[in-house]
Amino acid sequence: MWAMPARRIVIVVYPGVQPLDAVGPAEAFGGAARLIPGSYEVTVVAPERVSLESRFGGFGLLPASSLAECIEPIDTLIVAGGFGSRTAHEIPGLINWIRDAAGRARRTASVCTGAFVLAAAGLLDGRRATTHWASCDELRERFPTITVDAAPIFVRDGDVWTSAGVTAGIDLSLALIEDDLGAESAREIARWLVVFLQRPGGQAQFSAQLASQPAARAPLRELQAWIVEHVDADLRVDALAERVAMSPRNFARAFRREVGLTPASFVEAVRVESARRRLERGAEPVDEIACRVGFGTPETMRRAFSRRLGVAPAEYRSRFYRDPQTSAL
Repeated sequence: MWAMPARRIVIVVYPGVQPLDAVGPAEAFGGAARLIPGSYEVTVVAPERVSLESRFGGFGLLPASSLAECIEPIDTLIVAGGFGSRTAHEIPGLINWIRDAAGRARRTASVCTGAFVLAAAGLLDGRRATTHWASCDELRERFPTITVDAAPIFVRDGDVWTSAGVTAGIDLSLALIEDDLGAESAREIARWLVVFLQRPGGQAQFSAQLASQPAARAPLRELQAWIVEHVDADLRVDALAERVAMSPRNFARAFRREVGLTPASFVEAVRVESARRRLERGAEPVDEIACRVGFGTPETMRRAFSRRLGVAPAEYRSRFYRDPQTSAL
């Protein structure tokens, strides 16, 4: 039986919040409280206790408490994101309250663009952080003291955690719960929520195709598609340049300018994605997968996975492999 005082989870919302940024963590911690009674107490607070209308969903979110009413000790402070995060600093007292609340909390976190609110409060200065992939450049430009990492699902830097977009807040919450209660409790909550336990913090936010952009010229666009379909081919710069009848130097420059990635980076991302799908869907040995997707050796694939996902192929499989005999259950 749980004998310690309940850890108080305070989720901060405001006008223009993305409801799922708040509801996802609330459900995760609420599930933990049901699984282990007394483990958590969840409160949603806002500058005022008024209904916050969803911009797109046609419903409202009614906070349980106002900031002024939230005077109890805080274990975990979570700031939700949303289109209102960019102007949250204009809400009287909000940034100061978050700064003060973080000072009395054991740990502080943001979901999606809630990172902009933490940044406005000075809580990310000198730290590594992430946010929704589409907002990473803006966060980097507006707050140059932050080391913004666009790739991970979530980032932990000391007692401050930040997550990627929207549903990544659930992954972040499961990681916080695992940190508190252990892996088995987090795994059980994930089963209740019907989500994976858990996407590792280093798992990429998006695929190689989303990470890049279609080339402007048709030959390079066609080459991008060909690379995806021929991951085991010779994809060195010289060979790719020959396919589009360009010199290697001009090809490399044009590809990077139009796609946003170097040819080598794009090829590695595509190969990691192909290997990732194989690890999730089948039981092929890692060395066979490394050959089939063009890495050649397991060590080369391991290094690529470590760079891009923050985990080794074997660890990725242990988290994401779905047995075809049970995946439909």
